[in-house]
Amino acid sequence: MAQAVSIEVGKTIREAREEILTFTLSHFRRAAEDVLRYRGAVMPSTQERTNDKRILVTRRPTGVVGLITPYNFPVDIPAITLTYAVASGNCVVWKPTEHASLGCVMLARVFNDAGFPPGVVNLVTGEGDVGTAIAAHPGINAISFTGSTRVGKDITRRAGLKRLLLELGGNGPLIVLPDADLDRAVEAAVVGCYYLAGQCCTAAERILVHDSVHDRFVEMLGQRIAALHVGDPSDEDTDMGPLATPAVLRLVQDHIADATTKGASILQAGEEDGLLYPPTILTDVTSDMRVAQEETFGPVAPIMRFSDVDEAIRLANDTPFGLNAAAFTGNLHLAWRFAEELDHGTVLINETTNYWDQGSAFGGSKQSGIGRTLSTWLLDALTEPKTIVFDVSGES
Repeated sequence: MAQAVSIEVGKTIREAREEILTFTLSHFRRAAEDVLRYRGAVMPSTQERTNDKRILVTRRPTGVVGLITPYNFPVDIPAITLTYAVASGNCVVWKPTEHASLGCVMLARVFNDAGFPPGVVNLVTGEGDVGTAIAAHPGINAISFTGSTRVGKDITRRAGLKRLLLELGGNGPLIVLPDADLDRAVEAAVVGCYYLAGQCCTAAERILVHDSVHDRFVEMLGQRIAALHVGDPSDEDTDMGPLATPAVLRLVQDHIADATTKGASILQAGEEDGLLYPPTILTDVTSDMRVAQEETFGPVAPIMRFSDVDEAIRLANDTPFGLNAAAFTGNLHLAWRFAEELDHGTVLINETTNYWDQGSAFGGSKQSGIGRTLSTWLLDALTEPKTIVFDVSGES
């Protein structure tokens, strides 16, 4: 399965194995555990001064879940919803990415081989029209979608009153304060900007660096990208493979061209070679550049300067997105301030933006999505509460 993902997406074989063995595999165990501990409630009546009412709130399956998933984690991301959906009693109609269907077919066969009844997990391959049909179909009760904000808005228009769980785009800032551990911050930027060639919704799409450490940070990051091995994703020594599609490459090129036209300086570790795009650093980035406002989804570290904490928070929040943000500081007071004032679904202190824990609530604010996934937060999205009232005042 990892080999299929690596071949189809261009993910390095090490990244692909991590997706399958570290991430995907654990969803099955975790869903099985979480659903056994997912409890309802017994509540007192507030309507009268008697002890004759018994009020219970239970959870029941939503019904049929439409699942539409992306190419960057083609097996891991659908496995989250698939495992929790079937564990809580739902059926699923799943449209995987057309760019990496093979690994998805292999995952669907896992459910079949495990003995799930026909019709519980349904895989329908195809292009965007299949997802459109799923979003609009009256037999679908809920939609779980991971992908771009543009497509998420289209799904919202078509879905009507269906329950929506949307994990959309990001433009996550990684903030480096004067007292930051620069070695850790640089490594976090490498993971945030160049893991999977930057094709992660949680990628560090903007690096905000304080004036006092800016030059040193850029120098250190430049040394690190020069050491990255870019090439054949099947090679065990490769650190970064190619971009997945020509459309992704064109977007990266357009963002770079826009930034350099508007005054940004560029440093690249290597040359373009087909879909292999070199690790790139942009300096002198300003808020009017597309790379600062949109999701680039490529191996680019756009670096912006700031002079004080207020400016850093303003720049970090100056985006229509709000998925992941990170801040590097040794000051506990500042760490708490960033944690509370950054308008993002997840704020990470002294950690890369590309970190997310499988037991936490994951999702974004603003145009980064609707709802939260992972663990019991996902069970909330895939089940409906049902209130049951007993009047026990009469004689039996």
